Amino acid sequence: MKHVLSIILVCTFLSCQDVVEIDVPSEDPRLIVDAVVRIDTNLAITEVKVIVSETNAFFETIAPTNLQQITLSNLDNPVGGDGIVLVEEEPGSGIYVKSLSTLSLIQDRWLLQIDFEDRFYLAEASFQPAPDIDSLTIGDGTLFGDDETEIIVSYTDIPEQENYYIFDFGFNEFLATEDTFYQDQDFEFSFFYDQIFEPGTELTVSILGSDKDFYEYFDELIVQSDDSGNPFQTPTVTVRGNIINVTDIDNDGTFDNVGDQDNFALGYFALVQEFKKTVVTE
Repeated sequence: MKHVLSIILVCTFLSCQDVVEIDVPSEDPRLIVDAVVRIDTNLAITEVKVIVSETNAFFETIAPTNLQQITLSNLDNPVGGDGIVLVEEEPGSGIYVKSLSTLSLIQDRWLLQIDFEDRFYLAEASFQPAPDIDSLTIGDGTLFGDDETEIIVSYTDIPEQENYYIFDFGFNEFLATEDTFYQDQDFEFSFFYDQIFEPGTELTVSILGSDKDFYEYFDELIVQSDDSGNPFQTPTVTVRGNIINVTDIDNDGTFDNVGDQDNFALGYFALVQEFKKTVVTE
């Protein structure tokens, strides 16, 4: 695929315009699925929201995608033979929702199935806990310059197990961390926004539970996006999540699609506990 770019060349005695054809990356459209379900365990009901879109040509926007069907199935306590159907929030929005019991989301294993253009995608998830944020304060430190805002986060690691967490600082800023060096301890760290906020600005930070696979996936996404964009937009390098295309998997020697680089969707299905805390800039 080629896009024509006009480059204005300022010459010594005259202005001239050259037309340059540049080859840009191109591949067939790929499904993008944001199925990270954030769960507040203080609520009896959780709204499950899955956002589905499709990669498009280079330089073009990502459009929402209409599915044939999207379902959730409880693997430990099945409800109905065909699973629970998620409903599109608004026609053409690509946002599919369903309100489910928080307790069942916490206790059981769940299977996500997406039917799209006569192909079938599956992903499995179980609940991953997170600790509450003990404190959130504004600091006065800097990292690279004066046009920064320091925010100081403290929390206590969930004891007696290996833990992985994802922090969401808003503004498409994320951090993936593991408790290797602070297991079973209180931990405090600073995060720096590369801007100064107006006094009275509310900054909300979330901590999300994670298992090792989701941590590694998210950490790689952050690296590939260079901390400069939403990890659920099209990444500069394709990162495999846990959503598998099972259309061609059978019992005759095809058991997975790990070796097929085009046989999966972008994105991840996860059920994670979320705690939030907000601080106001002065």
